[in-house]
Amino acid sequence: MGKERLDKILATTGRWSRREAGALIRRGAVLVDGEPVRSPDTKTDPETSVVTAEGERLVWRRYTWVMLNKPAGYLSATEDGRGTTVLDLLPRELQRQGLFPVGRLDKDTEGLLLLTNEGPLAHALLSPKRHVDKVYYARVDGCLNEGDCAAFADGLSLSDGLECLPAKLEILPGTGGTEALVTLREGKFHQVKRMLASRGAPVVYLERVQMAGLELDRSLPRGDFRFLTENELAILQKFV
Repeated sequence: MGKERLDKILATTGRWSRREAGALIRRGAVLVDGEPVRSPDTKTDPETSVVTAEGERLVWRRYTWVMLNKPAGYLSATEDGRGTTVLDLLPRELQRQGLFPVGRLDKDTEGLLLLTNEGPLAHALLSPKRHVDKVYYARVDGCLNEGDCAAFADGLSLSDGLECLPAKLEILPGTGGTEALVTLREGKFHQVKRMLASRGAPVVYLERVQMAGLELDRSLPRGDFRFLTENELAILQKFV
């Protein structure tokens, strides 16, 4: 990436503000390749240099990607005066890194939500031209059948004017038509709920289980997060 100011490198981790990072450097608590540096504007390359702060090696990422298992009751936004957002589920150091949700989930929808500070890749994943699949588990108040599956495959025209692209509806066996997986390549407002309601099967529970080839990590407790692995990031990169 090339060299950056040392105080900026520390600040991008989210652990310190730019002012706090400068103070840390000036009192000699930051080492670069084992040598103390006392000037905040000293430039170094965090990809090739070993930077330690207060005896702890700096973990630096050019971009941050996390997988969140979103619970109900949180808004998919960076800030909103109407209630708590998904960023409130993250530690302060991540909140400081400028993360934003890649797409959105309704307030009462749970499951897989990606957050990042990498704009170009996030926008690519949200572009209608990229054909990024999103898979939802839905439990409905009704009884879905093969006619509904065919209607989804043809593309629905809803009474409220929404024209839906062809989608996949897969009724889960042994559920009597009350549970299904829905795969979309678009994400309009309340789309899954509106599509299922148009077939006489209003949603009573909705969870996103997959996006862009990444599956929700079932070992991740609801409301918790983890960083994406290198393999997972490689899966996302193919959409660019």
